[in-house]
Amino acid sequence: MSSDHVMKTARRCGHHYLKAPLTFLWLGFLAAALIWVFWWATQPPEPTTPPLRLAATGDITGFARAFEPREFAFPRDHGPHLDFQTEWWYYTGNLATASGRHFGYQLTFFRRGLSPTAPERASKFGTNQVYFAHFALTDVGSVSHTSFERFGRGAMALAGAAGEPYMVWIDDWRAEALDAKGEAVRLVAAQDGLALDLTLRAVKPIVAQGDRGLSQKSEQPGNASYYLSFTRLATTGRIALPGQAAVEVSGESWFDHEWSTSALGPGAVGWDWFSLQLSGGQELMYFQIRREDGSLEPVSGGTLVAADGTLQRVSADEVGLEVLDTWRSPTSGAQYPARWRLHLPADSLDLIVEPWIADQELAVSFIYWEGAVRLTGTRHGQPVSGVGYVELTGYAASIAGQF
Repeated sequence: MSSDHVMKTARRCGHHYLKAPLTFLWLGFLAAALIWVFWWATQPPEPTTPPLRLAATGDITGFARAFEPREFAFPRDHGPHLDFQTEWWYYTGNLATASGRHFGYQLTFFRRGLSPTAPERASKFGTNQVYFAHFALTDVGSVSHTSFERFGRGAMALAGAAGEPYMVWIDDWRAEALDAKGEAVRLVAAQDGLALDLTLRAVKPIVAQGDRGLSQKSEQPGNASYYLSFTRLATTGRIALPGQAAVEVSGESWFDHEWSTSALGPGAVGWDWFSLQLSGGQELMYFQIRREDGSLEPVSGGTLVAADGTLQRVSADEVGLEVLDTWRSPTSGAQYPARWRLHLPADSLDLIVEPWIADQELAVSFIYWEGAVRLTGTRHGQPVSGVGYVELTGYAASIAGQF
């Protein structure tokens, strides 16, 4: 055998010996990649939004605080108050079709100031204001509750609020005034085949909650909000469900607008908030702030609005609120009150408040329960009924330090 032949044979053998390990190496890489892809595909989805942090945490120097009652001017005060750290615009309501199909809806917008003043930035996207919103619908007939959340920066018209004329929006979710005073608004929101397009018109004057609009949240000065409400808005419009034609609805809505900085006191873990519309033309707003030790903040209370618009402040000592049932969320594991007896002896009011459906928890970046409720009972010994909304926070996790 020639030396050339020996060398060629050795090179071919060496090539095959080298090629085999490389082949196995590539197969190993491929197997590892497939295993990683399978693992990634079977993991629960990551949250699409950062954890919600609404409240005054850390240094609040430079932000305004609510220390005393003030005068309000409309529509300007329907708009944003950027010198305060936290603000929200809350629309909730109970609606029905002509055939009696019942819906509850929530469209709420929040603003969070990241700093007291806007920093100097060359970018048009620069802002010190973050907005987010929750859109939820309860379909009683199908025993379902669906909710969505969006975030937006207060720049380049991506999200924002204004007072003259009044409007607040994130993307195509918006509340927009239909008159100069902001007493009539249009609400529009749509996502994943679920949509609402509603017109709301106030049938009562705006209510300044608490002490002429100053709503104390603890006994410490400055732990308060400015709090305004339209307690009854006649509502008409359309609701669309995925894969279904839009249906005409009508009913009544409630609007809350609050702004504050460092509203809650130390030891607060959450609150129970009720907005109730009675068949006799009265409305009741009541809130109680729960503490870590099981007691209530002494400043808890609310407002009873008479049919003629007369206001009567009520304290927690004047309201009896008894939990008659509970419901545990299969999503968060939180246990919520699910049926109440609300007793207001000063007005001879005795109500049973119960959710239209049990599961109206919003599993968004801050987990809470907010849902449509119905009322039965008596007032001055006469039958009374009604509808409303209840919000329950601090049951899935304490809100201490968040507001």
